[in-house]
Amino acid sequence: MVVSVLIVLPSTIAAAIWVDFDASVQNSKVDVIPQKSSSTPTLVDPNKGQPIDILIIGQDSREGSGNEAIGGSNDPGLHNADTTMVMQVSADRSYINLVSIPRDSLVDVPSCQTTKGTIPAQYSVMFNSVFANAWQEGGDLSSAASCTMAAVNSLTGMSIQNFIVVDFAGLRDMIDAIGGVSICIPVDTKDSYTSLNLSKGLHHLNGTQATQYARMRHGTGTDGSDIMRTTRQQYLVKELIKQAMAKNLFTQTSQLYQLAKAALGSLNISSGLASTTVLASLAMSLKNLDTSRLFMMTTPVEAAPSDPNRVVWSSAADAVWTKMRNHKPLTEQKESSTTKSPSSSSSSSSSSSSSSSSSSSSSSSSSPSATSTQTVDPTTGLITDAQGQLIDPNTNGIVDPETGTIRDASTGQYIGIADRYLNATICAVPAQD
Repeated sequence: MVVSVLIVLPSTIAAAIWVDFDASVQNSKVDVIPQKSSSTPTLVDPNKGQPIDILIIGQDSREGSGNEAIGGSNDPGLHNADTTMVMQVSADRSYINLVSIPRDSLVDVPSCQTTKGTIPAQYSVMFNSVFANAWQEGGDLSSAASCTMAAVNSLTGMSIQNFIVVDFAGLRDMIDAIGGVSICIPVDTKDSYTSLNLSKGLHHLNGTQATQYARMRHGTGTDGSDIMRTTRQQYLVKELIKQAMAKNLFTQTSQLYQLAKAALGSLNISSGLASTTVLASLAMSLKNLDTSRLFMMTTPVEAAPSDPNRVVWSSAADAVWTKMRNHKPLTEQKESSTTKSPSSSSSSSSSSSSSSSSSSSSSSSSSPSATSTQTVDPTTGLITDAQGQLIDPNTNGIVDPETGTIRDASTGQYIGIADRYLNATICAVPAQD
């Protein structure tokens, strides 16, 4: 989740406290277990001018201080991958791609080597069970994360060699370390499981509130699905990154130190990244990142034929992972101020800088018009088609005017969130992109 980019911020600390942070980094190191089809892991060189791929795993566990209070599992021995994202930092450090993998998607995964033995290939299993099964078999985080990474590589055709694992108490602490985050709540939201109660409008949330909002699947303001929850997580990620970078934490040593301590105290980092020099170099290369070039989306899915409560990856997912394999931005930014209304077919591209991926609570399944040229609204980044529907021109998705979330025009599944629209209309916050 948010650690996908915040990990690069805390590591630019003055040499006076370098030793302190180096010890924290070394304590967080997790070995990658080599798999049959994988290459030997090596230490990342951020200055080599190469793209960097990292698997980000948010672990659902009751273990650790505070996890239960923010919605952690009720089973102390359970370890699930509650949130999984693939982060790709471009070779020139000009953009970052983030693609979420729905935990409830049914997938086929290859056999996997754990610390204590081999898990046979599995078919039509929930994606998040890969992490849990590998932990149960191998008895450690190294097995769980390595097998999850092997599964992602098999599913996407990528060759990811590094991972970062964080629990949700760690996310809470990082948010608190930067003084909280301002989030637009599009509808009144109440969750009796966590006692979260937020009215429609702009709220400045502390770490506990923000984490509960990102994790909730019950109550009002959500349909109970993992896909919709993913949209809130992506919106939180983008807003937190924008607000953290707007504070210029590189010049605020005390707050940067607190963020760094919170991050490094809660992260588990694969051996190829677990170096203070590597993290500091990566941080410096990203300190001028334009947050309008943080591209986010959810892997395109459709309802599983075997179970309406599960999803499978749709054909549109192939194009997304092709872009990732070819190290291309998920969104090709358009130079023109006008764009043709999208056709009824679903798009495989991600949402633009003006719309991080997520979903829509709209039940509309009609297809956008393809008969006219529409002007992109400079404030919201959206167009209005001949039928009066709001359309995200980068995904061809239909935007729910009540929530700002985006649905695939063909499958009706959640694919993005129009954050500029959300901030500029529902909460009347000027667009920051």
